[in-house]
Order: sequence, then structure tokens, then C-alpha cells
Amino acid sequence: MPDASDTLIHPHAAPPDYGEVVEIVPGILWTRISLPFRLDHVNIFLIEDGDGWTMIDTGIQSRTAQALWERLFAGPLAGLRIRRVLVTHYHPDHIGLAGWMAERWDAPLLTSLTTYLESRNLSLSPGALDSKVYWDFYRRNGLDESTTALLTTSGHFYLKMVSPLPPTFERLVAGDVLHIGGRRFDVLIGNGHAPEMLMLHCADEHLLLAADQVLAKISPNVSVHAVDPNGDPLGLFLRTLATMAATLPEDTYVLPGHQLPFRGLHVRIAELAAHHEARCALLIDACRAAPRAPADLLPVMFHRKLDPHQMGFAFSEMLAHVNYLLRTGALAWADPVDGVLRVEAR
Repeated sequence: MPDASDTLIHPHAAPPDYGEVVEIVPGILWTRISLPFRLDHVNIFLIEDGDGWTMIDTGIQSRTAQALWERLFAGPLAGLRIRRVLVTHYHPDHIGLAGWMAERWDAPLLTSLTTYLESRNLSLSPGALDSKVYWDFYRRNGLDESTTALLTTSGHFYLKMVSPLPPTFERLVAGDVLHIGGRRFDVLIGNGHAPEMLMLHCADEHLLLAADQVLAKISPNVSVHAVDPNGDPLGLFLRTLATMAATLPEDTYVLPGHQLPFRGLHVRIAELAAHHEARCALLIDACRAAPRAPADLLPVMFHRKLDPHQMGFAFSEMLAHVNYLLRTGALAWADPVDGVLRVEAR
């Protein structure tokens, strides 16, 4: 995604250092937990909640992340009690330490049903993606064996990055109202990046905890997964953005799951929609000359060299654009070659 720093307003231009916190608005603290990925951090927000605090997301399960939390609880958060742990979605950087936090503080876990079940499913059956049906899905879309092996074993990596969840949770759904301290938050649902991802909107303060639905400088990953091979996460993502643009004010202060908080929500939504429109146009042009296997379209969307971890995300995101274009009719299936699927422009 192009740098959006010239179009967005960042009231806090510098994030807190690891092991530190800042008060982003009165009664809401912001800290960051490091990640061992190219996107090297996740934002954590703590909202004052009566005689304690509600935590929004937790960071990944790792020794480094746990050590950071111990440093925070012994330092700037000393004496602070966590009353509730709210997880926005099932990705490890957001839910990874939820079970650890819930047990440590004897605090309930609040999340969506999909988030809870997705995480429990992956944790209970980390090898499920190894089955032949999922292997065949990637191979018939033209992916090589090494990348296919990486994707079909991803459940094992998930298990290492997520602590066991508590056996019960409190479900949040779209339209719920959540009172945290003196604030009223409407529960919103985002889709595309993760199914049934929670966002919290405080209308009185034009404040949005947006999770990973809208980020300041990068486009959130939108991926098709083998368990839902014909899914349309990009269509869902764009529909969520359109709903947000129609219902939330432009001066909303966005507290995102990564990078800097910002104002300029409608501008950023328009940039994200244009970004995906441009990517779709590239794929259509690439398929005009001759039918292409989906995996052969990776260089069309991603020009830099990808490591194995990035390759998995890139392939799944490319397929999200292909599925979206198949749904809209801009692409159609062509005859397969040697068992590998191909698409062509209409």
C-alpha cells in the first residue's frame, strides 16, 4: 500500500517503546508487543473499567512477549488489575496470550463465536490441514510442493503461537452494546481479514478500535483458505469498508491493531478500495493474453522476492482477488492443463 502519511492525521506521531505505555486518550492506554515477523509489533489497548481495566488483544505467545508483559506489569502497569480480556480475532498476534492472561488475572474472555471456535479448532486439530483434500487444493491451483507443504502444516505453527484458551467465553455479536468504565461502545463486525472480527465504536467520542480492518499504511491481508476454497473474503472486506464509510464519521479517531492511530477514516477507506481495484485490474490484464494458473499470477501482484512465510500469505491473498473476480464475472474458468486450474479474462 502507498504511504498514507500525507493524507492522514496522526495525533500521536511516535508509538510507545516496548515495555512502555502512553495514554492515547483519557482512560485508554496504548502499548505494543513485539512480533517475530516483518510486521514487528501489535498494538494493545487497555481501557479503564471501574476498579480495573479491559484489555483489547494480547500479543503472540512467545517468551519475548511474556517477558515484555512481565516488565509492563512490574513497571508502568504495576498495581493495575485486568478485569476483562477482549480479543478482536483469532490471528496469533491478537489471541496468542489470551488464555495466559485470562488465567493470570482470573478474567473472562470476550470475543466472537467465530474467533473462539476458529482458534479452538486449530489448537485441537493442528494437523487437520495435512489431509489430501487440502494438499490437492493448493496443487491444483498451481502451487509448488514446498509452498504447499508450508501451508498445509500451518496449524502446527499456530499451536506454538497461541496459549490454550479458557473452556468458556463471553460471546459478542454485531449490535451489542459494551459498557467499559464510563464509555459506551457499539460492537461492530468486520470481515475479510478475519471472519467476524470485532471492532468497538464509541459514538460519543468518535473513537474506533478498528483491530486490523483499517490500518494507516498497509493493506490488511485478505486471504482464501483451503477450508473455504470458493470463499470471497475480498468481497466481504470491501463490503465492510463500504458500511464503515456510510455509518462512521470522517473525523473518527482510529485505534488500529498495528501502526499508528490516525484520523481520516474515509480517506483511508477510499485508498484501500482503490488499492484492491488496481490489483484486480492487473490480474484481468494478465489473463487477457492467455489463460493462467492462479499460482502463475503471483508475480503480477507481488514484485519483490518472497520468503516462504510471505509466499503463503501472498498466494492466499492473490487467490482472494481471483475468487472475487470470478464472482463479479471479470474472470472465468478455462480448461485445466495437467490437472492445474486456469482462469481467463472475459
